[in-house]
Amino acid sequence: MASKNISFSTIASGIRSPGQYMEFNTSLALRALPTNDQSMLIVGQRLQVGTVPALTPVQIFSSDLAGVYFGTGSLAHIAAIAALKANPYLTLTAIAVDDATAGQPASGTITFDGTSTSDGAFALFIGNTRVDIPVNSGDTAVDVATAMAAQITQTSALYVSAAAAEGVVTVKAKNKGETGNGIVLSQLNQASGITAEIVAMAGGLNDPDIEPALDKVFASQYNIIAPSWAQQDALTKTRSFLDSVSGAMEMRPAIASAGFPGTLAAGATLAGQLNSGRITLAWYPNSVSHPAEIAAGYGAVLASEPDPARPLNTLPIAGLDIVASELQAGRTEKELALHEGLTPLEVGPGDVVQIKRAVSTYLVNPQGIDDPALLDITTIRSLDYSRKAWRDRFGLRFPRSKLSTRIPPAVRSEMLDVAYELEDLEILQNIDANKDSFIFETDEQNIGQLNGKLPAPVVPGLHVFAAEIDLILG
Repeated sequence: MASKNISFSTIASGIRSPGQYMEFNTSLALRALPTNDQSMLIVGQRLQVGTVPALTPVQIFSSDLAGVYFGTGSLAHIAAIAALKANPYLTLTAIAVDDATAGQPASGTITFDGTSTSDGAFALFIGNTRVDIPVNSGDTAVDVATAMAAQITQTSALYVSAAAAEGVVTVKAKNKGETGNGIVLSQLNQASGITAEIVAMAGGLNDPDIEPALDKVFASQYNIIAPSWAQQDALTKTRSFLDSVSGAMEMRPAIASAGFPGTLAAGATLAGQLNSGRITLAWYPNSVSHPAEIAAGYGAVLASEPDPARPLNTLPIAGLDIVASELQAGRTEKELALHEGLTPLEVGPGDVVQIKRAVSTYLVNPQGIDDPALLDITTIRSLDYSRKAWRDRFGLRFPRSKLSTRIPPAVRSEMLDVAYELEDLEILQNIDANKDSFIFETDEQNIGQLNGKLPAPVVPGLHVFAAEIDLILG
């Protein structure tokens, strides 16, 4: 085109036929920042009765559907239940893997003894689910065991199956793998004359490999990944996945939420093994909820907050069990956990499980030096959103631009405009003080490449208030 300041996309050059030719240019239509809707992906295990094959992502609209898709009581099913309890409006997808060929299921036993001396009931807790049976005067241990096994079988959403023989109920995890060892059995004996001895779940071996599932969704966009396992292998592969999809080449931002109900020492070890700014590990010690449930519930709550910079402190996680007060972590333990890359969950007022402070597992830089740069999970989320905003604006304004001398200043103007809008939303701050650092220049080796620097002074969360109170008499 011969015009210096105007170029057309669809009107041909050199038209000789008389007429008025006008095209629409929508590249300047939008000045607002993009939305930050959150979606979540559960990675779990399925049962053979599930209708959705392994390695097939499917959107979940209800926990009942998840049971049909993956088998009731499967790891994927219980994770979906937990996620939708914590956030009923969640945009949720799940993908499942089959049990490992060499997998072994965990099992435990409940041995009943005695004869009931009055009418009553017996309650067994399997994880966070209570299973009740009536007990009549004169019922024997065999009667109670048979009734309990039958009730467990009828409660299909449980992640165990059960069988009774001679007063002993044998409980077996429906999914194979080490993760079944984390299923907690406990009792509430309400039947006089009847006692029960529990042998904890054990013997589960060889969790499945989650890498094929992650490979399957590599090209998709999910903001939060919730793996159902709290083991190093699964979470390390999740870390590699996150680094790949969220890196400079793919730029599909994502974080992972994981759950850990074990000891502070074991949780700190796991966090140190991960050392990732994109993984946040919810620590809820002595919880009877499965790690899959903690991870899914925690991730669903993270997805409920569209503001990437807003702290997540005190947000409740519905559906998790209430740990007895004498078993809850104390203030010193929770403070230490935050220094070890763990996100403590605590029981707040009204017996509500809530987030104390959401941190990442990133603790040290590649040289092993303490590095708090990505301490809060909101930091990487703010960087991800800022990158999305800048990238979207560039794509709108310069889709087919030439790299003339006029382009770098134009790009700088647009990028600064986005930065000021991010400042208005309190995602970034101090843009005026940093505007001279917005630099754009052509690459000296690769013709057609424009290089830029985009300072991102992220707004931190307000987590600590300290004050001195001066006593004044008179």
